[in-house]
Amino acid sequence: MNPSTALATVLADELARCGVREAVIAPGSRSTPMAMAFHALDAAGRLRLHVRIDERAASFTALGLAKASRRPVAVLCTSGTAAANFHPAIIEASESGVPLLVLTADRPPELRGAGASQTIDQVKMYGGAVRWYADPGVPERRLGAVGQWRSLACQAVTQAAGSAGTFPGPVHLNLPFRDPLVPEAVGEEWPEPLQGRPDGVPWTRLASTAPHPAPADGGYGLPPGPPRRPGDAGAGRVKLPWAERGLIVCGDGDYDAAPLLAVAQQAGWPVLAEPSSSARRGPNALAAYQYLLAAPEFMAAHRPEVIISAGRPGLTRPQSALLRTSGARHVVIVQGPGHWADQARHATDVTGSVELTGVPAALPAGWLGDWRRAGQAAAAAADAILDADEVLTEPRLARDLLRMIPDGSLLWIGSSMPVRDVDFTMPPRDDIRILSSRGASGIDGTTSSAIGAALAHDGPAFAVVGDLTFVHDAAGLAIGPGEPQPDLCLIVVNNDGGGIFSTLEQAAFPDSFERLFGTRHGADLQQLAGSFGISHTRADTKEDLAKALAGTGLRIVEVRAGREDGAAIRAAIRAAAVHAAVASLPRRGPGGH
Repeated sequence: MNPSTALATVLADELARCGVREAVIAPGSRSTPMAMAFHALDAAGRLRLHVRIDERAASFTALGLAKASRRPVAVLCTSGTAAANFHPAIIEASESGVPLLVLTADRPPELRGAGASQTIDQVKMYGGAVRWYADPGVPERRLGAVGQWRSLACQAVTQAAGSAGTFPGPVHLNLPFRDPLVPEAVGEEWPEPLQGRPDGVPWTRLASTAPHPAPADGGYGLPPGPPRRPGDAGAGRVKLPWAERGLIVCGDGDYDAAPLLAVAQQAGWPVLAEPSSSARRGPNALAAYQYLLAAPEFMAAHRPEVIISAGRPGLTRPQSALLRTSGARHVVIVQGPGHWADQARHATDVTGSVELTGVPAALPAGWLGDWRRAGQAAAAAADAILDADEVLTEPRLARDLLRMIPDGSLLWIGSSMPVRDVDFTMPPRDDIRILSSRGASGIDGTTSSAIGAALAHDGPAFAVVGDLTFVHDAAGLAIGPGEPQPDLCLIVVNNDGGGIFSTLEQAAFPDSFERLFGTRHGADLQQLAGSFGISHTRADTKEDLAKALAGTGLRIVEVRAGREDGAAIRAAIRAAAVHAAVASLPRRGPGGH
């Protein structure tokens, strides 16, 4: 066996022993040894292989698989600029704490800097975006190499999964290969056994209380890993004196929100939870909280004394302003060791968990009651405007979709307007899972990420994205007929351009707006879908949407909307909801809320 084949065979086998169950590859020559090793594991039923022709699509597919399964996923490419196309997904994985195993094939050292084809400097090319980097060097026929390679694989999985008490995220293995790159019909025997430890166990077993422990060996039906609990980060516990005027703000992130919801119920505090926080559930979670934050009169009367925030909040400017409340004690729950979100730089405490002290036996009803009453009034006012017309506007699509998708569904939400429309209209639900790329909040690879998540999800999957996001990742639709196919209904809001900019200050400059920000693309989404052999349906009303959501496999539902109309209806809803929220407040005397 030649050295390149030996390294790849050993590395792939050890990754599978460590619990890696999915691998995504983009084709190329220099990565042949690893690609063939993964193919052999796929044929043996030890992992599931996915092939994508575009490296960016491949890396975001891997990100979606890893995010939905909470398990490390390997992604492989050849040398050169192929590796550069992984970078956006690596950044998102780093910011979101998603465990990616990034394997880049490389040319051997003698070809670097010599003008060789497909050769660039790949040494630590992702900089600080990866948790860990290693280059084992060009494989050589020598005693001891097998143990080193297996140890390398174990350490890579451990670092990606955060099993050593670190924050999960991407790791990078740069693998230089010399020819020959394919197995030889006749060759020398390897000087030591290539096999790993008996009974399929990993070469190195880590004893830890890991937030993402390596799962037991098994098939594709393995349950996903658990979300991170706030206490996993080891940042200690804060004893927090109870105050009536408290809020819990839950932003995007992979964490167990149950302890925070329990604190909210114990304290009598409202929960302001973004859709992808997994916290918009329970009696204290508010559906229309963003309208309350946007109501100056309401907020003037309801300034919090205590704020506990978790994840990465920050979908709106009023929400960001809330986190800068002067005089409030702001306790931030860590995402992982050394990782917490405090964009306002206003935190007074950073901790792994909170213990309330001095909670009265009978909680006063005024504070929580005001937030609930105002939230219900705002939601009713928004619904009245949305229901005035049968046409699917963007906000109505978000609301109706959240009402229609069945229990056990996964919903992937695109950045820009879709995630904000869902945030403003989503009722509390504890029977669905919502994911979004909110780490770097880009539109890169959204379709591919949703496809990856759908492939990892055991149940119906849906995604809602904007048209620019959809066109930006058109290559993600190129899934070969022999590849694992997702069961995903992909809903595309088509307003022929960048809808979010119509809600921002740039819209006040009509001379430059359309060309620089509106960016009409003129793409025919039906033809685009047809070119990949994917079914396409138009939905213009609630009834159309209900019919379109049915079915199986990868399918596209297009909802057309006008950018100016969308901005106008959002403004009208906001004005009505803010007015209703303020009008709902009881009139209290001095000293009241």
